[in-house]
Amino acid sequence: MKRVQVIDSHTGGEPTRIVISGGPDLGGGSVADQLVVFRDQHDRFRSAVVNEPRGSDVLVGALLCPPADKSCVTGVLFFNNVGVLAMCGHGTIGLVVTLAHLGRIGPGEHRIESCVGVVTATLHADGSVSVANVPSYRKVKATTVDVPGFGQISGDLAWGGNWFFLVENHGLPLDLKNVEQLTDVSWRIRQAVNSQGFPEVDHVELFGPPQSGGDSRNFVLCPGKAYDRSPCGTGTSAKLACLAADGKLAEGADWIQESILGTKFTGRFRWLDRAKGEIAPIVAGTASVNSEATLLLDDKDPFCWGIR
Repeated sequence: MKRVQVIDSHTGGEPTRIVISGGPDLGGGSVADQLVVFRDQHDRFRSAVVNEPRGSDVLVGALLCPPADKSCVTGVLFFNNVGVLAMCGHGTIGLVVTLAHLGRIGPGEHRIESCVGVVTATLHADGSVSVANVPSYRKVKATTVDVPGFGQISGDLAWGGNWFFLVENHGLPLDLKNVEQLTDVSWRIRQAVNSQGFPEVDHVELFGPPQSGGDSRNFVLCPGKAYDRSPCGTGTSAKLACLAADGKLAEGADWIQESILGTKFTGRFRWLDRAKGEIAPIVAGTASVNSEATLLLDDKDPFCWGIR
């Protein structure tokens, strides 16, 4: 019987399960190195933590690991129902709130090593968190793909810690009651984008008018076909890169991004390289810890390692 200690939280409605003890030995090195070991040798542990019967398709997991960069308070690996994630904005906010809950950090700036680089997160006195995410940029503007059963769709390809295809003119209402259609269309868009020149894209982001006082509302489909309940931190970073490239948002100005639930992140950016369209995004939001638990992994359980 193996015991795994976890703390659950949600950021704007999107859950994060952080493994604080009982995870596999990944051999040290950089977080990027440890990610390779985790992906290639411990995938059943990933499945056990986030998949049914202990988890669900929407749950994002995070494994604390030792950072190679000793200026960092921790290293972290993110994963979901189908595999590892390069970066996770909502998960980083949840991580910071969890570390504060454990008494490991207090208000102030904290460096965190991810597999795509070091990010700086600030825990504010009111409990909110702002994340200085990895450099973000738009790779392709307004490329068009043919989506079977839906027609031609034009969107931007951008990096915000994960690869996104961002679509504004889709004609669909971004309402919670419309989630099934949004999921179906977004999945078709992703398959079309992957097959028509951009296999790296694993997130699709649909935009529409705000409904809760923000600047825009989004629907984000994640790699495992679950939709993001939060406004998506890496997705907001990708959106900021597109806005910056188009001259639609001034450096340092706030952009309030709504999720499909109406929860909000506030984003802003500074330029890193105007010629390359590269920005440094900052995304701010709140998270709440809602559970402390011990997962029991027993090989006699036929679904010990998750349903997959």
